[in-house]
Amino acid sequence: MTEFSLSSNLTNGSNTLPKTYDPLGTESRWQKIWESSGAFHPDPSSLGEPFSIVIPPPNVTGTLHMGHAFNTSLIDTIVRYQRLQGKNVLCLPGMDHASIAVQTILEKKLKEEGITLESLGREGFLERAWDWKSKSGGQIVEQLKRLGYSVDWQRQRFTLDEGLNAAVTQAFVSLHQQGLIYRGEYLVNWCPASGSAVSDLEVEMKEVDGYLWHFLYPLTDGPTLDGRTHLEVATTRPETMLGDVAVAINPRDERYKNLLGKSVKLPFVGREIPVIADEHVDPDFGTGCVKVTPAHDPNDFAIGQRHNLPQITVMNKNGTMNDSAARFAGLDRFEARKAVVAALDEEGLLSKVNPYRHTVPYSDRGKVPVEPLLSTQWFVHMEPIALKCREYLEKDQPRFIPSRWKKVYRDWLIDIRDWCISRQLWWGHRIPVWFVISETEGKIVESTPYIVALSEEEAFNQARSLFGELVEIQQDEDVLDTWFSSGLWPFSTLGWPDKNNSDYRFWYPTNTLVTGFDIIFFWVARMTMMAGTFTGDMPFSDVYIHGLVRDEQNRKMSKSAGNGIDPLLLIDRYGADALRFALVREVAGAGQDIRLDYDRNKQTSATIESSRNFANKLWNATRFALLNLGNERTEYFSKIEKNSLKLPDLWILSRLARVNQDTSERFANYKLGEAAKGLYEFVWNDFCDWYLELIKSRLNTQDKSTDCSSLDQINAKKVLAKVLSEVLLMLNPLMPHLTEELWHALTGASESQLLSLQSWPNLQKEYLNQQLEQSFDELFTAIRLIRNLRAVAGLKPSQTIPVLLITDKKDLTDILKRAMPEIKLLTRASDLEVLDTKIVDSKKSVKALAAVSGELQVLLPIEGLVDLDSLRERLEKDLAKADKEIKSLSGRLNNPNFTEKAPSKVIDECRHKLTEAESQADLARKRLSDLS
Repeated sequence: MTEFSLSSNLTNGSNTLPKTYDPLGTESRWQKIWESSGAFHPDPSSLGEPFSIVIPPPNVTGTLHMGHAFNTSLIDTIVRYQRLQGKNVLCLPGMDHASIAVQTILEKKLKEEGITLESLGREGFLERAWDWKSKSGGQIVEQLKRLGYSVDWQRQRFTLDEGLNAAVTQAFVSLHQQGLIYRGEYLVNWCPASGSAVSDLEVEMKEVDGYLWHFLYPLTDGPTLDGRTHLEVATTRPETMLGDVAVAINPRDERYKNLLGKSVKLPFVGREIPVIADEHVDPDFGTGCVKVTPAHDPNDFAIGQRHNLPQITVMNKNGTMNDSAARFAGLDRFEARKAVVAALDEEGLLSKVNPYRHTVPYSDRGKVPVEPLLSTQWFVHMEPIALKCREYLEKDQPRFIPSRWKKVYRDWLIDIRDWCISRQLWWGHRIPVWFVISETEGKIVESTPYIVALSEEEAFNQARSLFGELVEIQQDEDVLDTWFSSGLWPFSTLGWPDKNNSDYRFWYPTNTLVTGFDIIFFWVARMTMMAGTFTGDMPFSDVYIHGLVRDEQNRKMSKSAGNGIDPLLLIDRYGADALRFALVREVAGAGQDIRLDYDRNKQTSATIESSRNFANKLWNATRFALLNLGNERTEYFSKIEKNSLKLPDLWILSRLARVNQDTSERFANYKLGEAAKGLYEFVWNDFCDWYLELIKSRLNTQDKSTDCSSLDQINAKKVLAKVLSEVLLMLNPLMPHLTEELWHALTGASESQLLSLQSWPNLQKEYLNQQLEQSFDELFTAIRLIRNLRAVAGLKPSQTIPVLLITDKKDLTDILKRAMPEIKLLTRASDLEVLDTKIVDSKKSVKALAAVSGELQVLLPIEGLVDLDSLRERLEKDLAKADKEIKSLSGRLNNPNFTEKAPSKVIDECRHKLTEAESQADLARKRLSDLS
């Protein structure tokens, strides 16, 4: 153990910590020390195996929410553990520019100020956006720091910073050179609210109650031989009928075979459109006739491609109808829907209207239904990129934890559509394409040639060599999808495309990605595809998928539901360490959702309060240690002679080694919740509740009731110092501020010697003793039984009483006899005998309370020590109360009116109470029998 110099962390230079733990003051102080000392600013040339994580960059759009707090707690637990393992750890922070979200927020603010985008201009808007980033981004950073995030703030990145912008430009140019980026007019998801195309992944499918309208298209050539004059079609979007270019039927549908090749007349527009056959048509849906609108429906677009049909757009990009919509031009799309239906009804062409529940795609950001529209956009050809990822996945790269998410990831890579990467926004990475407008009369049209280049200067030089000295170029107005830059995050942040960058060479590929399951498609897959294309490696070895934080009613937290919980409020009340520990401890298994109880009226959480109580328990245990170790406490951090230790010392050191072994294995394998639970149980139960109680008399030199040698006392102090210092190390990844404070107080280390940069405790396997641990479990059971019987007898805490322990189990007999001093100490036993059942008969005439657990029976002879009549009277009252409860609960459960009408939860609770009452009654009868 390192020799430490005494610091001034103790109150008034004494051997005590302040009586009350102040989490806010403690946390603030250590956060400043960590940052000012550069504790988490690693050097790639330093010793240690590389370990790196780039954090999921929060959007620069608001404040910290519980999802951030949960993700942060998990990541920081992992990196702090790896740091204690001696690895050269980089945890790299940053933020995402969130194109659509930020632009939406700023446009709303401009509208409130009466300012239009056009009047402000692009440069003016970007100036405001960067100002927003400066304020919002700084706020998020400070909030993350309050959680004790051990990231390298000196390496903080932003997806729009100069270096990452250069990486994005290089990626676009490279993909274009490989033929993987192309431009064309295709049907895209259009968000009228944000005025931009959105990808399939930015669309949320919602179930809505709507209508299925049936209407009639007159046959152009008049009635058929069977008297048919119209074709009936059905749709949920009547306003799009104005762009119809055909009516399609299934080629095997006998009802309409005689109509193939004929045409119908489109109402209001007067256009004659053909009746065609296509396998896509489901003859069982609606009437079996489908209106075909290639410019406004993806399935219709595919039909139009197969049949070489025209594409007629009837809607503007702001969601209003255009001139092709005839008399409905200028109406909003939903107003047009009502007007078209009313007009069809007026002309006798509305056949029927049926209520219809169906799925409607909504823009995730704009919160309005998206409109499939023809638009000229930039696309990435995804299949060749996805193929590389599928090949890596065959080698289990990356590894998903839990493994079930591997299939979800693979399925998405199989049937993948091309990615629309252009967005009609100003905030974001401007597309590095320059149109040669001098070739098309100064305007950008479909035929305008373009140059893809790394800079405007390079584009101009290329254009001049191709089109002459008088060439004029203009950059594309659009920006790239935010996820394009986010897809480069694991390697662009480390210096790519400069592969000689020392950070890139040492820390790439990264080790672990920690993220939620909801962005496997949005982000995880795009990072793997980009990394496979540009670096030849998967960007991370492991993908640890965590669940959601759910509210007290087990609902998903969201802004729309209004059920979010502000983590900063909980930090102010309980401290960051309590919040972190509570969130991690609640994880029952990798990928599982956690539920956080919260009283919204009182703004309290019993779960986090429990973690705060745990922090207080550890604080008080350290105060106890300091008081007993004294000013010379550093001398107790010396070698322990195993052969001179007493039984409780050997037991706690076995438990310490076991917890060390289990915790290390759990941290290394992402079993973070199990690690937190194991440490909690060890500290609260084994160390505080048992070991400290067992050694109090050995530490107390004034206690003459125990035979304690000087060596026994020294050993107790050495073991106390060892166990406490090592458990603080093991808890550090979970509760970094508290453990840093207590470790410095205990060891006397200076502030330049940080617990966060120490080494994980050595595992001393020579202390592992499974049999001893099991024996102590039985010993503690015996002590609990004795204490329970004392409580039943109504004995005062100071009152002593003889105790009989009866067992025929040899191992148990041995441990009970060896631990007789400890048992007597902790149970106030005046006399203690350990007997086997063969020699108990002589004791049977004695009035005693009895309890049994497994192969151990405990007898408490109470005759002459307590008032038996009063005890019997109390037990009879307990029995009467239990019998009354049994009668009441049984009556309810036997009443059909109750069992048939009451909620199942209430019935289950009633049955549980009945079981408890029956158990209490049986126990009271048994104890009355013992007294008879």
